[in-house]
Formats: sequence, structure tokens, C-alpha cells
Amino acid sequence: MTKNEFMIKLQEALENDLDASAVRDNVNYYSNYIDDEIRKGRSEEEVLDELGDPWVIAQSVIDMSAQKNVTEDYSGSYRSAGRASERQESSYNVHSYTIGNWWQKLLLILGIIGIVLIVAAVIGGIISLVMPIVIPVLVVILLVNFIRRLKE
Repeated sequence: MTKNEFMIKLQEALENDLDASAVRDNVNYYSNYIDDEIRKGRSEEEVLDELGDPWVIAQSVIDMSAQKNVTEDYSGSYRSAGRASERQESSYNVHSYTIGNWWQKLLLILGIIGIVLIVAAVIGGIISLVMPIVIPVLVVILLVNFIRRLKE
């Protein structure tokens, strides 16, 4: 396959699911990538073998576009897609949660208060179980120390 054949297949595959701007940006990106690699001394065949099937690349681009659900400049967003899925660009999904409604804020505050009360109850329970043992032991230790001091 030649570079021109690769680019035509890539463009055809992208045109089905992306707008003209995104198709143009991605075609330009891969064209420039191939040209850059050839300038570095690699053969066209070697570069195209590394990239793999243009339909697979197109599907990766389309999937990423659908996942992000935005139309922006994709030209710097992708690296070589490689064969099938050997090299896939990492994508980071960032979720941010906001508390906007008054009842969500109230629910959060009540949840925090509930957790604090549960922790206090557990600690109180442990103390109430240990105190019947600790208090007599402390009284005995204090009495022993007091008696020793009287004998001195």
C-alpha cells in the first residue's frame, strides 16, 4: 500500500462518522506523521506497516471522538495507532461531582454527622467494656504505690 492509498482509505473511513474539519485534521496529522518519519530515514513501507490498517486507525479516532463528545482540533491528540490495538493512546476520564441542590448538601452533612456518631459510639462502647477492668487495676496500682511510699 502506498501513502496515497492509505490516506484515501483513512479519509473514507473517517468521513462516515466525523465532520469535515475533524476528518481534515486527522488526515493532515497522519500525512505529516508519515512525511516526518520518511524524512528521518525510514521507508514509506516501514512507516505504513507500523501504522497498520487505516480502518483500524479510523475506528480508534471515531471511538475517541465519540467518547469525548467534542469537536476540537485533533491534530495533536493522537499518536500512531499501530497494528490493531498494539499502541493505543491513553485516555483519561475525569469525573467531577458537584453538590448543587440544597437537599444534596443536607444529605452530605447528615451523612458526615452520622459517621461521626457511629465512630463515637464504637469508641464509647470499647471504653465501656474496658473501664470495669482498667479502673480496679488503676486503683490497685495507686494503692500499692501509696503503701510503698508510707513504708519509706
